[in-house]
Parts: sequence; structure tokens; C-alpha cells
Amino acid sequence: MSRNLDGQVVVVTGAARGVGALLARKLSARGATLALVGLEPDELAKVAASLHGPAHHWYADVTDHEAMARVADEVKDRFGKVDAVVANAGVATGGPFADSDPVAWKRVIEVNLIGGAVTGRAFLPVLTESRGYFLQIASLAAITPAPMMTAYCASKSGVEAFAHSLRAEVGHKGVRVGVGYLSWTDTDMVRGADQDDIMRELRSRLPWPSNKTYPLGPAVDRIVAGIERRSAHVYGQWWLRGMQAVRGYLPSVIGTVGQREMRRFGDRLDGMRIGLVGAGGEADEKARTDR
Repeated sequence: MSRNLDGQVVVVTGAARGVGALLARKLSARGATLALVGLEPDELAKVAASLHGPAHHWYADVTDHEAMARVADEVKDRFGKVDAVVANAGVATGGPFADSDPVAWKRVIEVNLIGGAVTGRAFLPVLTESRGYFLQIASLAAITPAPMMTAYCASKSGVEAFAHSLRAEVGHKGVRVGVGYLSWTDTDMVRGADQDDIMRELRSRLPWPSNKTYPLGPAVDRIVAGIERRSAHVYGQWWLRGMQAVRGYLPSVIGTVGQREMRRFGDRLDGMRIGLVGAGGEADEKARTDR
């Protein structure tokens, strides 16, 4: 059943840009009150100012237990309740694992996986009070592995498993838990990854429909619908649902195809190192440097 979002208080992490920012706007247009969380206070303020209804923003690193617990308390104090939380904050890096930047690789795991868990831990008490909904944004990368995306695939597989486990733990308390899946969607993160010639070429050689970049608006509309229904699974692109039926075959297929592609790139891979990609990755690095 779909729920009316009018008056619902929704927390969105990673709300300064991309999926998070547009999701906030679309939820606000449906009457929701928004609590925006991220590392870019100026951008968060712009998003909050653009919304139709009540909103406020908080500067916090989703990997910081104390900061996120404080945010959860302050959101409850300000708005009186929390009905839904969308753990959307995420970063990405790419390139061969052997040559990867270990700091950037670790940070992807920290933000995407640990950050989702920290967010869940911080807000579970208030979600239990409201019998609310926790939506963890995962990815196509949770369904299928991909070469040169070891950190991102590991992190998104991890948050998918985390959300499924959490659902089994808290369902009897009335808290619903969902997993959101997105393929390549037109965001700063994807555009940042495409700035590397090899990453862009590798993605273009993926089989259809996984080789396309999809518009942001329709994907976010599907997420909004998932929040309204408190769905266990939310698919940003229609075909991702079908991938669930064949996911058991994908590691062997990708293993064979990936080896062929890596041989084809050959010496072009030598010394390839990619840090966190996109404007969101730059913001994350700046926030850590400024501390």
C-alpha cells in the first residue's frame, strides 16, 4: 500500500547533489518534511532553500557514530519524529585493485558500507518509535561484480546484505527495511568516473542495457514510489528487477568477459590510479583534509 507523504519526516544522507538532492525535492513536492545530511553545507543549504516545505540541513560524516547520533537526536527534537531514512551517501573509485590508492579504496568501504550501518544505528530508535522505514541505496554493483570496481562492488554488496539482515531483525518491531538498486545514472559520480578514458571505454563495452547512462529523474521517481510503498526492493531502472533472477550466473560470465577486456587494455593499465571520483568525492576528500 502507498502512504501519503504529507507531513512525513524523511532523512536523506548524501543530499547535497545527485540522487539525494533530487530525491529531497521530489519528496518535498509530495508534502514531506526533509532533514538533509551531508558534507557540503553550502550545497545542502541551497537544496533546503529550494524545497516546497519544511526542511533543515545537518553537516555530518556518515561514518562518525557520535555525529550521526547527534543528528538523529536533533532531527527528532526539531521535527518531533522521523518516519523514513534514506541511506544514500556514497563515493566511488576505480581502476585495477593492485594499483589502487589504498586510502581511496578504504574510504569507499567506510562511506558506503560502514556509513550505511552507522546511519541505521543512529536512526533505528526513532524509526522504531514511528514504525518507520529505512531505505539503503545499493546498486547494480550489488547484483553483479565488475572489474576495476572492487571497492564499490564490495561496498554495495555489503550494504545489500546488511539491509537484508537488518530487515529480519527489526520487522517484528514494525520497522520496514528496503534496498534500492540503481544502474549507471546521470550523476556527478558517474560523470566523474567517465573522465577516465579506460573506465569510460570499459563501461561502453558492457552488454546492453548495462552500458547506458540513465536519466536521473525517472530513477528518483521510482525511489519515491518505493518510499511511499515502503518496498523491500526498489529498482531505479525497470530491467534491474530481472537481474535478480540471473545473478547467480553473473560472476562466471563477468569473470570470463572481464579477463578478455583486461587483456585488451594491456599496457594502458600500467600505473593507473584513480582517487574518489566526481564532485562528491572531492567534497569528501576536502572534508577529511579540513578536520
